[in-house]
Amino acid sequence: MKTLARIFFIVVLFTFQSAFSNTRYTQTKNGVEKAAEATLKKQILKEAAWAMQQQPVTVTASFSTRSAGGKHDFFSEADYFWPDPQNPNGPYINRDGLTNPDNFVEHRKAMIRFSKIIGALASAYKITGDKKCVVQAIIHLKAWFIDPETLMNPSLWFAQAVKGKFTGRNYGIIDTIHLMEIAQGVIVMEGSDALDEQTLKGIKNWFTAYTNWLMTSKPGLEEKLTKNNHSTCWAMQVASFAKLCNNQAVLDSMRVLYKTVLLPNQMGTDGSFPLEMTRTKPYGYSIFNLDAMATLCQILSTPQDNLWNFETADGKSIKKGILYLYPFVADKGKWTLKPDVMYWDNWPVAQPFLLFGANVYNQNEWLQTWQKLDHNPQVEEVIRNLPIRHPLLWM
Repeated sequence: MKTLARIFFIVVLFTFQSAFSNTRYTQTKNGVEKAAEATLKKQILKEAAWAMQQQPVTVTASFSTRSAGGKHDFFSEADYFWPDPQNPNGPYINRDGLTNPDNFVEHRKAMIRFSKIIGALASAYKITGDKKCVVQAIIHLKAWFIDPETLMNPSLWFAQAVKGKFTGRNYGIIDTIHLMEIAQGVIVMEGSDALDEQTLKGIKNWFTAYTNWLMTSKPGLEEKLTKNNHSTCWAMQVASFAKLCNNQAVLDSMRVLYKTVLLPNQMGTDGSFPLEMTRTKPYGYSIFNLDAMATLCQILSTPQDNLWNFETADGKSIKKGILYLYPFVADKGKWTLKPDVMYWDNWPVAQPFLLFGANVYNQNEWLQTWQKLDHNPQVEEVIRNLPIRHPLLWM
């Protein structure tokens, strides 16, 4: 049985490779995008061949008795909360930066898997034009967003719960950053006649509902007002989903938020992120927040309002952020603070800020560093904090 499955996988992979070799490009790509495609092509086709064999797994496939929600509600538990040694059966206590391995993470894993599937299929469709990628993606999109038996509710009331304290917290909203590549994948695929209007409408209705929840619910508003990477990731998600739904008013408001709140309040005049630097994992959090801000610029920038060129009155800009952090990514040995308490050895990987920045500012050194880093990390914590794993979708 394993031999047959392996043969099928090889046949599918060969089909994608053949389709790629016969593709005639109809759009002009710049040097950075061509280099990125050349770097990622083999991995994309391999992932797409895998994705063609996968069946949907949504939040309804697993349930935790500790969840206060129903089977259609996304549930997760706060990473840094542990049993209290002085009161083992009581409320959990915080240990910042240290992940509790016994927490419920099945919904998080299912969403990341979904993101990997759609990201791979949409990327393969972009470079091959093979409609089979879209047909397969629709199966998963319907399961998550349309099918009443398996869909996820468009809200996040029960994410990052803490035993004995909270049935859910606003901080859990960061868990759905992995929906962004799904939304962007749909944008890439919606030009295909394989994606019918009714399905596309159903998907956009789900994202419209979730965006409204993010912007009006108590957890959503609380997350917007946080002062570190959480608010950046809130805005990044809202911008991504609004782009899919072509909500120009929301996109405009996210540009204003970036220029008047996120960048000026989070970045130091040297380009660092002081609030991330005080954490127990300053290196990883600094990279994570810079990735999120760079992705915001990638989503929101227009010829009329280019956030890549925006600078505050006191000189803060996304370029300054990249210039500050880049030396420590190119050579982690130059990092001046203590190593992160966990996952220090697993960063950096192929961070999207390197590729996006290289493309905008014509920095070949940043591109070369991105090319050398790991494009297929396997450590769960790294994947969880790397929402952009299929960057060709965003270029």
